[in-house]
Formats: sequence, structure tokens, C-alpha cells
Amino acid sequence: MTFLDEINLTVSAGKGGDGVVRWRREKFIAKGGPNGGDGGRGGDVYIRAIRSLRVLDQYRSKKEFAAQDGTPGDAKSLKGADGDRLYIDFPIGSTITVVGTGVTYDLLKEGQEFKLLRGGQGGFGNEHFKSSTNQAPANFTPGKPGESVELHIEVSLIADAGLVGFPNAGKSSLLNALTNATAKVGAYPFTTLDPNLGDLYGFIIADIPGLIEGASEGRGLGHTFLRHVSRTKVLVHLVSFEQENMMDSYKAIREELAKFGQGLAEKDEIILLTKTDTVDQKTIDATVKEFKKLKKPVFTSTLFDEESVKTFNDELIKFLKKDTE
Repeated sequence: MTFLDEINLTVSAGKGGDGVVRWRREKFIAKGGPNGGDGGRGGDVYIRAIRSLRVLDQYRSKKEFAAQDGTPGDAKSLKGADGDRLYIDFPIGSTITVVGTGVTYDLLKEGQEFKLLRGGQGGFGNEHFKSSTNQAPANFTPGKPGESVELHIEVSLIADAGLVGFPNAGKSSLLNALTNATAKVGAYPFTTLDPNLGDLYGFIIADIPGLIEGASEGRGLGHTFLRHVSRTKVLVHLVSFEQENMMDSYKAIREELAKFGQGLAEKDEIILLTKTDTVDQKTIDATVKEFKKLKKPVFTSTLFDEESVKTFNDELIKFLKKDTE
């Protein structure tokens, strides 16, 4: 099942309970007055951020949600019970947009919550209408409906490390090697059409759809990619030895990140030169020397060599721990 990162939901707060018509009926009191209670208030709706990568999956088949209604009033001037609050959970990194108004809510931290909708006010019972000129009112009012909206939910992953690079640079293979994930791997561009995620000792690694030149203007899978990587803490930039000019390829991706903005070009970056098995050692040494001039950590790997993957795995963990201290 693919990672669900965008969905629309219809959400409603609870309806207020109706007021009721009731009369005081007690022994030795011939003409008891009105004592119908007011209805309870409808439940409010809250949105909440949780640490779950797959929480949206439960909304694939159920896309309408409503908080509990308030209950009607009762005799003896008893007010109806208020409806329970409804909490709707979304992954950290979600942007919730109210369709029609454009109001947005960003869920950036675990446990963060916002009150989204107010429940309807309960109706008035007949006791509410008693006056000096109307001793026996039969009036009541129904509960008011709660607020209702359509929501557009868009998730921008907040991962510890995002794997970036041109299509077929080896990102899915690296994710699988590091985390035992099951990302689809193929020797052709755009194998990854959705973000794949893996857990590296508590750190979330995201293999995100490959970039092409012009991605910042929306070509290829550009906007999908850039939206997800915008909230990633560290970039792991994969450059394949299969590229005709590796430095030009590297710079092309860097240019797309800079054009898109939002601080992407300023993020910490690790460079991983992949598919070393396709060239000789002399070429590898010269390329590593060239990339080290960028003053960034540089590693090499075939992506299938257990030893080189383990070395990169250890160094990446050190880097991530340093970044979070």
C-alpha cells in the first residue's frame, strides 16, 4: 500500500440537544409550572498531531467524521449532557486547510492540537420561557447544528534524513540496506512515485521521489518531492557513478533546491557517491577528491556491499545524533 500524503475529509461538530416541554407533577401541587430543561451542547472538534507515519491510511475508506450530539433536556429542569469532543489525528508535518476559507493549521510537534469546530448550542426548554404573563409556556427551541467544513490535508514529511538525487541514483536500494524497508527497486527512472520510509534506530529516513531539472517549476515529480524534503532535517545527496558528469549532476539538484527556496539549500548535507562497481578505483579516487572540495562529508558505496553500507550506516547515525543534540 502506498504512502498516503494527501486527502480530503468532511468534518462536523455535534448538534446541540433539543430543549423540551415538561411540567412539574407532584402530589398536592395541582398546577405545577414548566420545568423542561435545555439541551446539551454539541461536541467540539479538535485536530491533533501524533507520531504515526500511516495514520492517514485509516481515512481511506472513512472520510466523514462528526462529533457527538448533545442530548435533549429533561424534566425537573435538567440540562442535557454535552456531546463528547472529537479528536482527529494527523501525522506530524500535516497542513490542514479549510476548503472555502483557506484557513490553515500546521501540525509541527507531537501532541500539538487546535480547536477546529464548535458544537451547536443546545435548545431552550419551556422553563426558559416562563414569565409573569405566560405561566404555562409550551415553547421550546431545537438545538443548533454544529459547524461543518471540508478539510484538505497535505502531509510534508518531517524526517530526520531525506535521500535526494536524480532518478535511479540508488535511493531506494540505500533505504532498504539501511533500514530493511521494502521500497520498490528498479533499473529505470521514477521507480519511486511515493515517499518510502524506514526506521534507522529511531531515526526516520525518507526516500523521496527523484528530482529532474526543472523540478522547482513543477516538472516531473518536482513539487511532490520538494514539498516532502522541505521539512527534512538532513539531506543525503546520492550521486551515481553512472552519471556522465557527476559534479554537474550534483549541482543541478542543488540548483533546484535553491530555486524552490524554503531553506532547502541551507540544510546540512551528506554526499554519497553510489554504484562504485561501475568504474575503476582511479576514477573513484579522483571523484572523491573533487567532491571533498565542497567541504561536506563524502562517502562511497555500491549500495550492495555490506561493509560499505555498514560504514555509512554508522557515520549517518553519528551525524544524526550530533544534529539532534
